[in-house]
Amino acid sequence: QIIDRKKNIFKLAQGEYIRPDYIENVYKQSQYIGNIFIYGDSNETYLVAIIVPDFEVLELWCKQNNLSNIANIKDKLVNNTRIINLIRNDMDKIAKKEELNGFEKVKRFKLIQDEFTPESGLLTPSMKLKRNVAKNTFLKDIKQLYAQAAKSKL
Repeated sequence: QIIDRKKNIFKLAQGEYIRPDYIENVYKQSQYIGNIFIYGDSNETYLVAIIVPDFEVLELWCKQNNLSNIANIKDKLVNNTRIINLIRNDMDKIAKKEELNGFEKVKRFKLIQDEFTPESGLLTPSMKLKRNVAKNTFLKDIKQLYAQAAKSKL
């Protein structure tokens, strides 16, 4: 049984229904994730995500792991391979702990430095994600994530 807001549920290419709010809340358990937007395309078999890291936690991690030189430079943090791998490993660990199905796990993601806020139009005043606005805002990034995956399969 799938429980979520009906208008948020979507189907992937293999016919599995996805409940993005639930999956986002699972991944938000990561200390490194401040906010996350999960997206799935009905022509694809997996999920992608746009992630805003928790920069305070990352700054502390950087200072403890010889990355002090970029600890408070957001654009360097979101593109650093060690940070990306740190978040990927934590997401995998949480997905396993919460017993997410394979099709519910995020396969590719992009880290961004701008917070989701009501002022940016991505959140409602009650701090809920506006999925349609988020999709339109990050459409270029989403297409790149799916294109990268297509290239890596060759």
